[in-house]
Amino acid sequence: QVGTSLQRRPLHSALGLHTLLCPCRMNQIFLTPSRMINRGVGLKVEGSSFTLDGSPFLIIAGTIHYFRVPREYWRDRLQKLKACGFNTVTTHIPWNLHEPRKGWFYFTANLDFVYVFSICAGLWVILCPGPYVGGDLDLGGLPSWLLRDPKMKLRTTYKGFTKAVNHYFDKIIPMIVQLQYAKGGPIIAVQVENEYGSYHQDKRYLKYIKKVSAPLTFLHIYIFLISLSDLTKWTLHFSQGRSPILMMVYTARSLDGWGTAPHFADSHSEYFLEVREMFNASFSLNFYMFHGGTNFGFMGGSASLDNYLPMITSYGKYLCPAAISNLGIPKHPQPDSIPKATYKSVITPYYISLWDVMPYLEEPISSVKPICMEKLSVNQGSGQSSGYVLYETMIISGGLLTTKGHLQDRGQRYPLWRVCLGQVYKNNPTLRILVENQGRLAYGQNINKERKGLIGDIYLNNSPLRKFKIYSLDMKTKFLRRDLPNIWKPVVFKHQGPAFFLGILRMGNYPRDTFIKMEGWTKGVIFINGQNLGRYWNIGPQETLYLPGPWLRPGSNEIIVFEEFKPGLQIHFTNMSHLGMVPWRANCSI
Repeated sequence: QVGTSLQRRPLHSALGLHTLLCPCRMNQIFLTPSRMINRGVGLKVEGSSFTLDGSPFLIIAGTIHYFRVPREYWRDRLQKLKACGFNTVTTHIPWNLHEPRKGWFYFTANLDFVYVFSICAGLWVILCPGPYVGGDLDLGGLPSWLLRDPKMKLRTTYKGFTKAVNHYFDKIIPMIVQLQYAKGGPIIAVQVENEYGSYHQDKRYLKYIKKVSAPLTFLHIYIFLISLSDLTKWTLHFSQGRSPILMMVYTARSLDGWGTAPHFADSHSEYFLEVREMFNASFSLNFYMFHGGTNFGFMGGSASLDNYLPMITSYGKYLCPAAISNLGIPKHPQPDSIPKATYKSVITPYYISLWDVMPYLEEPISSVKPICMEKLSVNQGSGQSSGYVLYETMIISGGLLTTKGHLQDRGQRYPLWRVCLGQVYKNNPTLRILVENQGRLAYGQNINKERKGLIGDIYLNNSPLRKFKIYSLDMKTKFLRRDLPNIWKPVVFKHQGPAFFLGILRMGNYPRDTFIKMEGWTKGVIFINGQNLGRYWNIGPQETLYLPGPWLRPGSNEIIVFEEFKPGLQIHFTNMSHLGMVPWRANCSI
């Protein structure tokens, strides 16, 4: 069976959903996982409707990404989805997080998707296992080690890609099959691939994906795209009995990128009219996102509009449960909001310059020419996926340094250009270039080119530089616990340049969620007890970073900040997020 889907992005906020629904049309209380014990036929397409076990079924879904939410809060988010009257949760499986190194799989802790489905609070599941999932993730959720192959053609039937997909699906499909509807599980449909109509590099590819995912005996959803201007026409067309419509991406607003003005949701009244029209036409809907969560660590990707646009740390597109009232269908009790706290500001009295750390790092890679991040001989041959790379070479004179487009994404040169190069190099002829991967493109035709670091020669006075030492700075937990030496020095002056800063956050027996505000700092990454909270940057629009209470512990909590430029004096905490949102959104709690 093939379900038909519409997509629309960006759109309006999913607030006040059930003020629009007619109870007589939406009486689906008996079509829940807990009540359907003796199961027959799963989700089907029959005429102009979806049916579940033979009964008409309207899908009211919301997307939650388990990997963007602390495991301790999975149940809370699912319960809130159900409390709003939704009957289905949609989630994606990011291949790059589950297989970050080739052949090394992780399905525990915050990546235990099997556990998510065991606590899905009486909700059905639409699962998107990829291989490409989009989701505004780095490389759309594809693992970066695929790009070690110089001929790689992602999302095609290129042998190097399909071989990796086969191995990945061989691993996850048996796990998914046990959760399918017919076996008593909550999964009623699978969306394989994502938005391929906008990519469409290989006519044979979707046939291959359909074949390789054949063991998943659910309703498969294959998406085609239409423009918003065609909405009325397609509504009339499909309402005449051709096929049911499932709008898989009905989203509140566009994502925010660093250095851009925040995007605001449209008014409630416009949203109400659109949703009413769609439900009157028997559309099924998936609200993307119900709860956006956070791009912890370096999982966020980038967009390519007029310019390269790295995504902010917050994935702050979500539905606000507190704004829903006057429900038109039976509702469930709303779980309490999770309390937030404002903690005393923390001073960072100790620091280590990045240059002081270098002698303690693993042996650098020696190369005649620069090597991109993905092709570095680290991580058991899988290359480096995220973080920073430091390139070091010797020079004999000052001059004009040019990259000719071979630097991805941001590079800092040391010594800094404001210093007279000729004088500096007489005493220190070492040139260092620190390159940051700010997130690979999440979608588009150019994802095959998304290698990071120095991807080719750099030139001094038009002559290519040679003989590099290359340091991998992936900033993972192992790096902080094993590679970062205990040589902290008191901050006796305001250090400038890349350095690590140490502070201690002390608290009582019941840690709570909070938000970190890096006022006075410039750009970098924050770690709490070894957990990477994500990036901060004073160009905005995001001003605070989410710190989950479960990641704190009673007593002392170690905060390490990697600051690239100029540090602040203190780390501040607040009980409210500041993401550049409109006021009514800022007051929502989830």
